[in-house]
Amino acid sequence: MRTSFSKAAAAGDEAPLWFYSHLFLAHPETRQMFPVSMAHQRDRLFAALGEVVARVDDLDSLVPILQQLGRDHRKFGTVAEHYPAVGASLLATLAHFDEDWDDALAADWTAAYELVASVMVAAADEMADEPPWWDADVTAHERRTVDTAVLRLRTKIPLPYRPGESISLETELRPRLWRYYSPANACRPDGELEIHARAQAGGPVSTALVRQVDVGDVLRLGPPVDHLRFDPDSDRDLLLVAGGTGLAPLKAIVDHVARNGPPRRVDLFVGVRTEADLYDGADLARLEQENPWLTVSVAVSEDGDSQWAQGDVGEVVARSGPWASREAYVAGPRAMVDDTVERLLQHGLPRDRVRTEVFAPSRPGPDVDGEVTS
Repeated sequence: MRTSFSKAAAAGDEAPLWFYSHLFLAHPETRQMFPVSMAHQRDRLFAALGEVVARVDDLDSLVPILQQLGRDHRKFGTVAEHYPAVGASLLATLAHFDEDWDDALAADWTAAYELVASVMVAAADEMADEPPWWDADVTAHERRTVDTAVLRLRTKIPLPYRPGESISLETELRPRLWRYYSPANACRPDGELEIHARAQAGGPVSTALVRQVDVGDVLRLGPPVDHLRFDPDSDRDLLLVAGGTGLAPLKAIVDHVARNGPPRRVDLFVGVRTEADLYDGADLARLEQENPWLTVSVAVSEDGDSQWAQGDVGEVVARSGPWASREAYVAGPRAMVDDTVERLLQHGLPRDRVRTEVFAPSRPGPDVDGEVTS
């Protein structure tokens, strides 16, 4: 199955284009679930399939992913009757790009897809009493830099989530384009969320959030997914390392500790290129002043005149240790995350106490809206 999938994946954009053409021609009723322009959508199918195929012989890790997908797909209007249509187009696509396709391989793929679909449908059915999405009013919109904005949202119905989880978001300015953002605060009784958005070149949703969305607009929020896997029951001291809007989920962890405990020491490092890039400095200063257990440090990599610590944030963190007794959460651009994690491991922090969230220009496949991955 991996070999078969790799042949379709090697065809690049041709394979998803062939799939969607087959699906929409055979089942035109499915077209309404997708954006008007498929330019930012086509590769998503094969990105998700690649993850499934990579874990096809590891059900313990695959099943939770499928359950999450099943719950999440309710926001698209997906129902059980859509799965056979997608499965038929998937098999037709794989057969089209595989010169060695035969009945045995078709049977294997059919059985695998039926298992995948059954897990996703069951997970969706379990959420039947929950809304497929939550409407949220934009109550504040602050343009902090040329390309960064902080939005405050308030849901009409409570949306439960844990710090470190991400929530998909849709605006009517970009219908049916959902992108993930991590709230920058812990779940509150009043339903308010703080969202940090950075406009990316070619990113339709992020650009709309920063430059077009305004107070009074209504956004749709999908169910939360657990990217960062924060452990609220641990009482270990914390090391938090952020780059860019990766600050958001780490602020949510700080807010959770402040509201719920347990008491622990928290060191938050924020990496920026220049002082002007620190878009949330005032609120970080407030958090540090209000919480004596919190220390906030800023690392500047391209501003020799700054009084803040000089160097890449991973370098500054490493020389500020030791951190071997901490739990570490690292969020930001992939290069920054990889560099910081490598330095922490070299300085003795066990790998199982390091959790990451990558705020990349894209996941493998989708557009450049700053979607988060783990």
